[in-house]
Amino acid sequence: MWRDPGVSADSFYEIRPECTDVPISRFKIKAGKTLSARKWHAAFTPEGYLDIGKTLSRIYRGCHGELWLAGKHKGVHPSIRGEVWEFLLGCYDPKSTFEERDQIRHRRRMQYATLKEECRQLFPLIGSGRFVTAPVVTEDGHPIQDPLVLKETNSAKGLDVHHQDNNNHSSRIATNSLQKVTDKIVVQWLLTLHQIGLDVVRTDRTLVFYEKQENLSKLWDVLAVYAWVESQFLIISVLEFVKRGNFRCTESSVGVTSQLNVLASVTQVIDPKLHNHLDNLGGGDYLFAFRMLMVLFRREFSFCDSLYLWEMMWALEYDPDLFLMYEMPESASEKAVGSKGKSKSIRQCGKYEREFLKSGSKNASQAPLPISVFLVASVLKDKSSKLLQEARGLDDVVKAKKP
Repeated sequence: MWRDPGVSADSFYEIRPECTDVPISRFKIKAGKTLSARKWHAAFTPEGYLDIGKTLSRIYRGCHGELWLAGKHKGVHPSIRGEVWEFLLGCYDPKSTFEERDQIRHRRRMQYATLKEECRQLFPLIGSGRFVTAPVVTEDGHPIQDPLVLKETNSAKGLDVHHQDNNNHSSRIATNSLQKVTDKIVVQWLLTLHQIGLDVVRTDRTLVFYEKQENLSKLWDVLAVYAWVESQFLIISVLEFVKRGNFRCTESSVGVTSQLNVLASVTQVIDPKLHNHLDNLGGGDYLFAFRMLMVLFRREFSFCDSLYLWEMMWALEYDPDLFLMYEMPESASEKAVGSKGKSKSIRQCGKYEREFLKSGSKNASQAPLPISVFLVASVLKDKSSKLLQEARGLDDVVKAKKP
């Protein structure tokens, strides 16, 4: 029987021609399998209600063990990823209408514009089309008059950018207008701006998209505004991290340490020989997998495959209560604390979340382990033979993890 070999999705994420060491993408767009624009739009009623259960099953149908490594899952067509991800990440309630989502979208954009202007008042470079990669204030709040800082804030650096607010003098006064800052929250935020700038410069440098200064500066604006909001509403951010389980803190563990402990236990069960080998190499704490869990495999796979893997995990872990968590965190907390049964429809949940619900262990104080832990275990299992034969140190383990 003839099978569609699929079409590479790399054309949607153009790579700079001089970058020759980029991993080859395994994800293929396959007719009848990959969630297409036609199937996506057909999942909505005339009013705009989305059949999220059917959509999720189309994304991860056929998901078994290590098959994701071979790119044999369905996935989402790149042309509709933005729309689909808004639901997978809980930005919108599937039970909302087109009109309701338009209202939410407009309100959020207005909120972002307000917050961005608030940040611009604190540091005029926000929204100017430029960004900084050097510290702008000292830890005690004094502005830094370093030549590099002045160059970044007072000059367009010869780049053909369109200033987002057409405020040509904003960058000239960004540093010069700063007085000694006494508010500790503002100081901490200003101290992060150059760190964000460094991360922005390093982000996916192989993509043509990030060759444009305009795109880099927009990313910097978004992250800078997010950092400002997070500094003021840290509790809300922590709640989300706890929900995801990525930065959960307990008396015995901080951050992903607990996930690494589980990874060690899982590997010991599915491949005890490999676990013993890693332990003998000094990797029994599995810290070599720290980066994989923190950035969700972004450095192990191509950009295209990373997006594909993320949407697979989000679909499998999908919880219909995510929207409540963003829009009405108080209501979501009360629902979690007061709920004794499975009030949510299991059909509306992702496969991984559904199995966790069926286990009867869902409660307010316990969150399921991220599926990424088991995916790392799958990678190690898949590379077991190579690791056992070739790994003579932890550096070899890190190199062998790459496909």
